Amino acid sequence: MDVFKKKNSCHSSANGSTGAGKKVALVGNPNVGKSVLFNALTGAYVTVSNYPGTSVEVSRGSATINGAQYEIIDTPGMYSLLPITEEERVAREILLNESPDVVIHVLDARNLERMLTMTLQLIDAGLPVVLVVNIMDEAERMGLSIDLPLLQEKLGIPVIGAATAKKRGLDQIRQAISGYNRGVHAVFGYSRRLEADIASVASLIRGDYPLARKSLALLLLQRDEEVTALVEQREGSGFAAIAAVVKEKSFERRESFHLDLSMERKGIVKGLLSGVFTLPDKRVVTVGERLSRLAVRPLTGVPLLLVVLYFGLYKFVGEFGAGTLVDALEGKLFEELFNPWITGVVKGVVPWEIIQELFVGEYGVITLGLRYAVGIILPIVATFFLFFSILEDSGYFPRLALLVDRVFKKIGLTGRAVIPMVLGFGCDTMATMVTRTLETVRERVLATLLLALAIPCSAQLGVIMALLSKAPGALLVWSLCLLLIFLVIGFAAARLVPGETPMFYMELPPMRLPQLSNVVTKTYTRMQWYFMEILPLFILASVLLWIGKLTNFFDKAVEVMSPAMAAIGLPKEVAVAFIFGFFRRDYGAAGLYDLQTKGLLDPRQLTVAAVTLTLFIPCVAQFLIMKKERGWKVATAIGLFVTATAFGSGWVLNEFLLVTGIL
Repeated sequence: MDVFKKKNSCHSSANGSTGAGKKVALVGNPNVGKSVLFNALTGAYVTVSNYPGTSVEVSRGSATINGAQYEIIDTPGMYSLLPITEEERVAREILLNESPDVVIHVLDARNLERMLTMTLQLIDAGLPVVLVVNIMDEAERMGLSIDLPLLQEKLGIPVIGAATAKKRGLDQIRQAISGYNRGVHAVFGYSRRLEADIASVASLIRGDYPLARKSLALLLLQRDEEVTALVEQREGSGFAAIAAVVKEKSFERRESFHLDLSMERKGIVKGLLSGVFTLPDKRVVTVGERLSRLAVRPLTGVPLLLVVLYFGLYKFVGEFGAGTLVDALEGKLFEELFNPWITGVVKGVVPWEIIQELFVGEYGVITLGLRYAVGIILPIVATFFLFFSILEDSGYFPRLALLVDRVFKKIGLTGRAVIPMVLGFGCDTMATMVTRTLETVRERVLATLLLALAIPCSAQLGVIMALLSKAPGALLVWSLCLLLIFLVIGFAAARLVPGETPMFYMELPPMRLPQLSNVVTKTYTRMQWYFMEILPLFILASVLLWIGKLTNFFDKAVEVMSPAMAAIGLPKEVAVAFIFGFFRRDYGAAGLYDLQTKGLLDPRQLTVAAVTLTLFIPCVAQFLIMKKERGWKVATAIGLFVTATAFGSGWVLNEFLLVTGIL
């Protein structure tokens, strides 16, 4: 089995193959509109965000175009055929393993010069390329002029102008797919020396490959390990001669090959764009660009971030979602109306008290599990995902990444890690999966650790903010504790975990008004996914708690945890919330909400409980994803470290508050 095929089996999306006939692969840099185009062609929905790193797996869908069936494959973002990140590797494997009938290269019209270098690589590779110059509406708004027919003539492949988010160019793209015919494409010549080096390697390649020999030779000269392994496997005894030439040429140009190749490709692109790309006499600066500049400058960006957090998280999610909506659903609908009614119904139908307890008891599936999931968690998740969707569709997150890059470098990360960190405030499980877009293993491990430790998911965050908002001092202490622990642990881990910090590079999409349809669709899709994930877990947790109560295991667990609770100044009843937290962090936060409504905690105890529970062990779903992404050893080590840090921090905070009397 080929190296590529073996690896790709690990990265295919859950959607699987559609079984359609011809295949169309969508490729391109992150955040150029591939997923929007996928949605438009297939009618399916994958998350579309105005920042890079959304697609970390391969999405597949089917489309009927002019009566023929096609399988559409949406790949993660890639900058080159030579992969650096995991997402680039996944995208290239699709091109190498799936033999697509059409490769649609989607690029941003505003960054034509930079992105066309990948078009050259795709054409050099002999792939059936259609070029879609997307986001034409933004380019035209900036006064840019692009002669697409001339570009098509120079490249020798179909070139289509589009604005897929506005449904512009879709018919032409469909026509290009259905009518694609492999013709004679342009051939791009490099310098005499580079062409000689390429030829010396390409002439020795004899096997059958999905890429042209010229492209393979270039990847071998760039020391691509996976291509080297593939060629070695297929060439057999003939590989020794290839390896010898590659070694010789690489040694001769060991200090300049990559730079020389990059500069030559840039020169070819400049020649292609001569007469194609015209800048306006006077540069038009849009409102979005002005806002973008404000968002990335520390002097204006930090106050803007504080405003966003105050009105978005505190007022909208914390007060409205976790306060007003939860009071209405959990307090009035469930506590006053639904729970008393369903309790009466169950007791009237089920004669056995033990079975009654399963459904409507203290830990009943309906009165506890369903109430937590629908009455407490759902409104918080809904408001957070709505707020989150508005922010990401506006293009704010890449600016935030630039803003925090300097701080993140101190904790071994780059600004690119802001994407999984922000996603973690929605769901840590999903965010842990997105860490695979980070460039190095070291950065992925550090990000996974910080997500497991100090990033509360939306439901947990909303409940805790609602609990602490009545005591501003408690909310401030909780916020400062989390920020301090995030920075201290990150700073220490960055010096203990071996490896190098990668260079930071990220696309800056346009700042724009969020599209209502996109925001609504994303919010609904995420809510549906999240709710379908948590409801079964909440029901399962209720059943396990019911069993634990019958066997007295639950009471014994509370007794076992009582010394730990006492050590951090909490009554033993708080152990219930921590036991809930073993199933899900947000389940534990909902348990803390119940204890607070019963008046069992003073402000100091509530603050200590909130900090400790926020830092507490990752939920089951997050732990399983950690195991999948980082392996058992790393996942277990992170789980143990996070638990120890949680209770250690709780003890320190409790002692500090007792001594100072702040709360």
